[in-house]
Amino acid sequence: MVSVHSKWLEGSGPHADIAISSRVRLARNLSGYPFPSLLSGPGAAQVVDSIGKAIRSPGVVKAAGILHLVEMADLPLIDRQALVEKHLISPQHAAADSRHQAVALRDDESVSIMINEEDHIRLQCLLPALQLHEAWRAATAIDDALEKELNFAFDENYGYLTACPTNVGTGLRASVMVHLPALVMTKKADPVLGALTQVGLTVRGLYGEGSQATGNLFQISNQVTLGVDEEEVLAHLSNVAKQIIDQERELRENIRRSQGERLRDQVGRAYGLLRYAHVISTEEALSLLSQVRLGVDLKLIEGLDARQLNQLLVLIQPAFLQKVMGREMTAEERDIERARIIRQHLGGN
Repeated sequence: MVSVHSKWLEGSGPHADIAISSRVRLARNLSGYPFPSLLSGPGAAQVVDSIGKAIRSPGVVKAAGILHLVEMADLPLIDRQALVEKHLISPQHAAADSRHQAVALRDDESVSIMINEEDHIRLQCLLPALQLHEAWRAATAIDDALEKELNFAFDENYGYLTACPTNVGTGLRASVMVHLPALVMTKKADPVLGALTQVGLTVRGLYGEGSQATGNLFQISNQVTLGVDEEEVLAHLSNVAKQIIDQERELRENIRRSQGERLRDQVGRAYGLLRYAHVISTEEALSLLSQVRLGVDLKLIEGLDARQLNQLLVLIQPAFLQKVMGREMTAEERDIERARIIRQHLGGN
């Protein structure tokens, strides 16, 4: 069930040099059932069963493709954590111990549905590069097909009802993961990203809410779901993302012009460390991969592409390493194996 071949890792599409991925998530609940936090075991089982039948219906299969349903309690903890590292489920869902919480995944992992997380349904479409509208079209088609099979909790005044008030209305959360090394290097990341709260957006780290921005990777997402329509949310986020991408691109060129040899030395040293290190932590690896990615984008390093670097973002994560090795590992063992995998991918010794 866990592989490194996810659609969002492809490294192709609009602005793929800076935009890593685009995600659209819809929160939905079934009418007549309490929210998951108040749901009894039998009720939760009924929700899973109803959604399971819905995703196998011809209409949903036509819209979403074949989705494989697995209850969280049937997945080893390491598999769940690996799914978090691939941005397919939330950390909260990975910690689930109920037999009545589940996830449904498409083979290419561009579509995932968490069942009985904070809401009965968390439908997600995840695509590479800046493709918010494409992700939205896929998500809304699946949502429409599901709504023909299930009775969603909806209020004429408030819209879709959700467990958290901040999701009431459209139930839409959209986000773009961006790589912003030049903004960080020039110390402009904090003022630029900090200003986004004034325009109804928020910035989070690599794994969303509560996570830190490592490897110069940031997630920009909408905050408002009530009183605005979906197209407005997506257009606003897309426009702001493009502005930030333009700023990042301009700063990269400025750095290359003003610090050409120093920049070449910096990315070259990072590349050398990754190719020949025999022990490396996740944090250090992400930091060095950020510099190598910048070097690749500015054509200072040849022979690598975005897909390879995106795959390494997942391959070097703690749970994924252990999943690949088929056993639990100590931190030191993971650091050694991480370095070996990086050397293997980058052609080192």
